[in-house]
Amino acid sequence: MTVVKEEPGRDGTDDDGGMPGGDDDYVPSARRLDRERYKRARSRRATGIAALSTLVTAVVLYVVVVNAPGWPRTKETFFSARYAREALPEVLEGLWLNVRLLLVCGAAVLVLGMLIAIARTLRGPVFFPVRALAAAYTDFFRGLPLIINLMIVVLGVPALRLQGVTVDPVLLGGTALTLTYSAYVAEVFRAGIESVHPSQRAAARSLGLTNQQALRHVVLPQAVRRQVPPLLNDLVSLQKDTGLVSIGGAIDAVRAADIIAGRSLNYTPYIVAGLVFVALTIPMTRLTDWVTARMDRRRAQGGTI
Repeated sequence: MTVVKEEPGRDGTDDDGGMPGGDDDYVPSARRLDRERYKRARSRRATGIAALSTLVTAVVLYVVVVNAPGWPRTKETFFSARYAREALPEVLEGLWLNVRLLLVCGAAVLVLGMLIAIARTLRGPVFFPVRALAAAYTDFFRGLPLIINLMIVVLGVPALRLQGVTVDPVLLGGTALTLTYSAYVAEVFRAGIESVHPSQRAAARSLGLTNQQALRHVVLPQAVRRQVPPLLNDLVSLQKDTGLVSIGGAIDAVRAADIIAGRSLNYTPYIVAGLVFVALTIPMTRLTDWVTARMDRRRAQGGTI
């Protein structure tokens, strides 16, 4: 028997089994290398210009503020290190109430907003009263200023002296926040539901799903994914507005700062409370930006939204 010995590369492969011109053999062209170097140079230049302009702006603002005629008095009244150290522990203790309100009210707002949005999108003439009530609710609470809603609920409900109804300003304030923000969130959910193409519901019905099953398993998942960024924005706003429950006497971060400011006649505690809220809001804002950018990239690539 004669054994035929194949030469390397006879079958179209390299000696190592790879195809000619594979990734291992790729060498970028000089034009591509020049283009990449140009991009890196532009990126470094843009970063340097941004840093320089930011520094110049900060210096100009500092010089203008420090040289203002009333700066010494303003610094003593609003930026006192002594009163800041005194206020920080009490403000942080009050902030825990704001965080709890955010968690509880945020969950309640999402649930109630979803129910209202579903009620507004129900089909058929038999559901007209439900749709009308849901529309009236959203129109009323979106138009009513939050501060007035808080005053009505926190101050008006106890004045009724109803048996079995709480007079706790924290619970009443949380109820007012939930009523207002659920109207905004309901419109966000409704926009997401209506953005789902009717063919999705029709396809689900053709597969044997009921209207309720199509809504639950097909429409709502797509609607919620599309509306995540605006929902996070509403939660950021809710986190800030939890400080308004202080009008009823609840000791949150804002009320704690108000007590110290009234005792010391110095407004530094308000600055401390404001900075604490900003520090709490920034991570949520950055999360919102990241989610929005991620969804934009997936939409541009044709992925699932």
